[in-house]
Amino acid sequence: MSMVALRALGVVMDVYKKVVTAPAVSRPNPVRRSGFDLDVLVESVCDEADDVVSLTLIRPGGEPLPSWRPGSHVDLFLPSGRQRQYSLCGSPRDRFRYRIAVRRIADGDGGSREVHTLQPGERLRLRGPRNAFTFVQAAPSYLFVAAGIGITPILPMAHAAGSRGRLVYLGRSRESMPFLDELPEGAQIRTDDEHGIPDIAAILAEAEPGAAVYVCGPSPVLEAAQRRLFELNPSASLHTERFSPLPVLDGREFDVTLARSGRTVRVGAQETTLAAIQRVKPDALYSCRQGFCGTCKSGVLSGEVDHRDRLLSDADRADHMLVCVSRCDGPLVLDL
Repeated sequence: MSMVALRALGVVMDVYKKVVTAPAVSRPNPVRRSGFDLDVLVESVCDEADDVVSLTLIRPGGEPLPSWRPGSHVDLFLPSGRQRQYSLCGSPRDRFRYRIAVRRIADGDGGSREVHTLQPGERLRLRGPRNAFTFVQAAPSYLFVAAGIGITPILPMAHAAGSRGRLVYLGRSRESMPFLDELPEGAQIRTDDEHGIPDIAAILAEAEPGAAVYVCGPSPVLEAAQRRLFELNPSASLHTERFSPLPVLDGREFDVTLARSGRTVRVGAQETTLAAIQRVKPDALYSCRQGFCGTCKSGVLSGEVDHRDRLLSDADRADHMLVCVSRCDGPLVLDL
């Protein structure tokens, strides 16, 4: 083959590579597990209830935000470096604004207090949206039980369900409950000061056979739903979301070594592997801290892992673990 022909063939192959083998440009999946990293601005801060503010977030250049579905959350990176997860509670149809709502916890670890100091115009970083609290669109009917700030992921679902859904909204008092003026028609508001402590079993008994039951709120409400729903309604499905990680149960101390730095740290009996790692590697990636998103997935070089996640396949568990929930029965070496 002549040199001219070879050059011509090279040009053709270059064009082929650019046109045929280049990745297609398409909208990313809004619920992929690795999420999106975006710069956002605080457009507005609004008082929604006692100790509850909402933040409306926009892109600095006014570009549309990634689409999302009811139940989605974002990871928010605060000016201090704290990373927190908040449910999206605005309208999925608004592609230019995300809204979150945060209750101030005076004796918490500082994240909610910091959010309450944010002002319009501040620049933040977020990752997401992700969805581990999936709204099942094909259910014949829905019962939504939201307690306190648990209304945040439930509100978009209740609107999406329309006439097929019933919402019961629980709270200490009306003054403590955000978004009372945004509830769908027919929503029931039950406050402790007006109606007494709620009877969760009685509320669950109102679900129709085969209903999708969504519950979000403090641990006692979730635990009551998990104990009683299927006794009352065997054909129902239960969907719950927690605001905080589960406590470590049956934990034993062990050592974890980070192979890339050679550092070893002791994991306490009552702390997570992730928490121990963060003492020597503060930038360790994580999100849900409940074993379902996969952000903290780490390679295991040696050790017998006690897998406690809800995500990894058997093949993945052969050499990986989610350090936010899983532990080890002895020394552990990670590819970190």
